[in-house]
Amino acid sequence: MLKFDIIAVGRLRNGPFFELYQEYSKRIQYSVSLYEIEIKTKAQDMAELEAEKIKKHISEHAFVIVLDEKGNGLRSLDFAKTLENFQHTGETHIQFIIGGADGLTDEIKGRANLLLSFGQQTWPHMLARVMLLEQIYRAQQILNNHPYHRE
Repeated sequence: MLKFDIIAVGRLRNGPFFELYQEYSKRIQYSVSLYEIEIKTKAQDMAELEAEKIKKHISEHAFVIVLDEKGNGLRSLDFAKTLENFQHTGETHIQFIIGGADGLTDEIKGRANLLLSFGQQTWPHMLARVMLLEQIYRAQQILNNHPYHRE
């Protein structure tokens, strides 16, 4: 069974994004853990400070996917096939990294096994979490031949 970690900058607070995140979390059959990175003070080198905290959560044995606007854009069916391939090849621990407003350092991006994009637009990082969970749920439903995903 796949295990997903979402390592994300910022704290998701009550509100519509929180509610959607909770809803998709309940629907997903896989194990999903959320690690929130929060820096309480504003600093000149925010991305570096965030990177130090992010690195503490990265497992050396995990397949790391960094969400980045310059990454590969996968159709939902291709994302589902990617997750299915992980299951067939014995890859069980997948970690997604979502940066904050200042982005991610080259060091964190360099650790990625895959750069994934949700398009060329820049999305608020709180919304990106919900979009990621929805895509994991959608992939699950595709792999289970459920009609949630329609083309």
